[in-house]
Amino acid sequence: MAMSVISAGSRPARLAARAMCSCTASSRSAGISPVVIALAIGSRVRRRHPLPTLWLMTDERQGDRLWPALRALPRGSGVIVRHYSLGKAARRALIARIRRIARRRRLVMVVAGPEKLALATRADGYHARSSHIGSPMLLRTAAVHNLAELRLAERVGADLAFLSPVYATTSHPGGRAMGRRRFGLIARQSRVPIVALGGIDEERAQSLEPFGIYGWAAVGALTPSGS
Repeated sequence: MAMSVISAGSRPARLAARAMCSCTASSRSAGISPVVIALAIGSRVRRRHPLPTLWLMTDERQGDRLWPALRALPRGSGVIVRHYSLGKAARRALIARIRRIARRRRLVMVVAGPEKLALATRADGYHARSSHIGSPMLLRTAAVHNLAELRLAERVGADLAFLSPVYATTSHPGGRAMGRRRFGLIARQSRVPIVALGGIDEERAQSLEPFGIYGWAAVGALTPSGS
């Protein structure tokens, strides 16, 4: 499915900076030319850009179906690790297991929570709704439910805004969906690439393309049904 491509801002520069931090010291000690380092960093940036347009949201209700869902994601997709109800140790163990799969499959892994959790778990970024302006080395995605939260996401320099819930969703039973019209009104005002979330599948995502969405995210539509 072709999505509208909206510039994801400073992400290539962030990746370049992160790559520079990780390789410069060791490369200098090995006598590698800075020019070679720069070329390698540029190559990495080109491979990792643009940001994923397809995102799997994890959820406790997935159970063991989470693992085939991760394996089924196309390479280059993203995953946001939620599982809020787990204890600290159990959640970090889950993140570590997902990270290993993500590295093998070239997925972008973002953790829902504060920046310090992303740093501690070696995630690619963090998913949060706050006024905190974090490290430029990490991908920052924001949960957005209205125009005020969208403006906050813009102020803190979010790379992507996950606008939800578009439609009714089992993840938040009883929650009020914004509907197609209200979603479009907010999405069209955004200066941040919009990812549609909430009752979304591929067909519904295609119907939202006129609003200029960057991509879509889901739990159920990207998780195999139980046996």
